[in-house]
Amino acid sequence: MNIKLTLLSAGIALSLGSVAAYAEENHLQEAIKHVMMAAKATDGKSVAQHAEEAQKHAKIADEHLDAGLKSLEEAIDHGNQGHDDMAQKAAKEAEEHLKASQ
Repeated sequence: MNIKLTLLSAGIALSLGSVAAYAEENHLQEAIKHVMMAAKATDGKSVAQHAEEAQKHAKIADEHLDAGLKSLEEAIDHGNQGHDDMAQKAAKEAEEHLKASQ
C-alpha cells in the first residue's frame, strides 16, 4: 500500500512539474496570443489588459534570450580555450534558456 501511495505521489509530482515546465517554456507564444487578443479587442480596457499580459511574457522571453546569448558566448570562449567541460555546461545552459524563451 505504501509503495502504491509513494508511486502515485511521485507521478502526480512529475505531472505537475512537467505542466509547470511546459508553461514556462511558452512565454513567446503566450505573448503572441495576448497581443493578438489585444488587437482584436473592441474596448480599450481589454486591449490594455491583454497588452499587459503580452508584455509580461515578452519580457520573460527576452530575459531568457539574453541569458541564452550570454551562455553561448561563454560556450564559445571556453571551447576556444579548450575547457571542454565548461564549454559543454555553458552550451547546455544556453539550450535551456533558448528553449525557455519560446
